[in-house]
Formats: sequence, C-alpha cells, structure tokens
Amino acid sequence: MSERKFDLEDRLVDFSCRIIEVVEALPSTRAGNYIAGQLIRCGMAPALLYGEAQGAESRADFIHKMKISLKELKETRVCLKVISKAKMITPENRLNNIKSEDEQLISIMAKSIETAKKNLNPAKN
Repeated sequence: MSERKFDLEDRLVDFSCRIIEVVEALPSTRAGNYIAGQLIRCGMAPALLYGEAQGAESRADFIHKMKISLKELKETRVCLKVISKAKMITPENRLNNIKSEDEQLISIMAKSIETAKKNLNPAKN
C-alpha cells in the first residue's frame, strides 16, 4: 500500500485552483467583479508565498513569508463570508468545502509559524 506524503505546497496549489472556480462562478456585476479581483489576489497568494518561504534566506525570513501567507488566508476567509452572506453564489453550501479548507490551511500555517518561532530561539525554550 502506497501512502501519499502530505504536501502543503500541493494543497495550497489545489486551494488556488478552487479559488479560481469560485471567482469564475461570481456574477458579472460591479460587486461581483470587485470581490472577484480581491479574492483572486488573496486566495492565490498563499501558494505563491509558500513557494517564496521555501527559498527563504533565513528562518526569520521564512517566518515573515509564512505570516504574510497566513494574513492572505484570513483575508480569503472574509471574502468567502461576504460571498455567502450576499448570496453571490447559490446555494451557499457550495462554498462549504472551500471555507473548510481555508480554515484548515489557516490552522496549519499558524502552527507552522509557531514551530518556526520556537526553533528560531531554541535556547529560550
């Protein structure tokens, strides 16, 4: 039996692709276009920032890039909430899976940052 290795990069890329699907499903209205532009930026940024974090020049640089990625995931969460509340995509439950994935990615990023911070100053632990 072959076990698939958990790969955060792959998960973030998949999340970005799902964000594209949400953006394409938004109505072509002023509000729809505005939220689409915002969502495409913040929803795709975490994958790109994670790529940058993998090439970080130091642990502090890694932490900084991961914090920005976390910030973008939180902004994505707000965009998805607005889309749901404004009923821009119906039925609303179509967004449940991507909202759940966003929450999971937020938790993973936060834990990763916490771990990296602990490893930054191991003498203080």
